[in-house]
Amino acid sequence: MITDNQLYSLAIFLGSAAMFLIVLYHFLEVNSEDHKAEEQPKVAARKVKA
Repeated sequence: MITDNQLYSLAIFLGSAAMFLIVLYHFLEVNSEDHKAEEQPKVAARKVKA
């Protein structure tokens, strides 16, 4: 059977791993090529002052 200390350690490890994967996912999503392609038309759509 699993002891309380082993269960505690497993819960801490899995929670930490989940948080790390969430942060990694968001980092990769923000820096993806698809996201950069969406930002480029905003720059090209600016009006030139006369």
